[in-house]
Amino acid sequence: MATTQFSIGRDCQLVVIGPAGRVDISYVTGFESSQMTQPVRIDRLDGVQMATELPKGWEGSFEVERGSSAVDDFIASAEQAYRATGSLPYGMIYQYVTEPDGSLSTYQFDGVVFRLGNSGLWRGDGAVKQKLLFFASSRTRL
Repeated sequence: MATTQFSIGRDCQLVVIGPAGRVDISYVTGFESSQMTQPVRIDRLDGVQMATELPKGWEGSFEVERGSSAVDDFIASAEQAYRATGSLPYGMIYQYVTEPDGSLSTYQFDGVVFRLGNSGLWRGDGAVKQKLLFFASSRTRL
């Protein structure tokens, strides 16, 4: 059940599926996704402007406090797969959102490729923050 009349961060759960199965990321502290589009603009002869936005995928990121080697191992296995086969296998992301009315919305990101935007700053008595970036060909509501 939702805790407020609007969405807050704890109302979201994420599941990452890589080529070898589920990737259990220890401490996700942030998630962001954005739709990508290609604008098309038309100036008609009668002076009326028309427009559309063509869907071109989704991009986003996970902010992670490193609690295990899961993210590093996931990226390392993707690199190894690329070196062995010459192609990067796709993954998926599932996003589960508990809505303020208590209902559950589920979104699936397909054709996902990942990259490690930041593997972390290692220093004494400091948490190691990582950033996992992704691109998805589409997002659908299940």
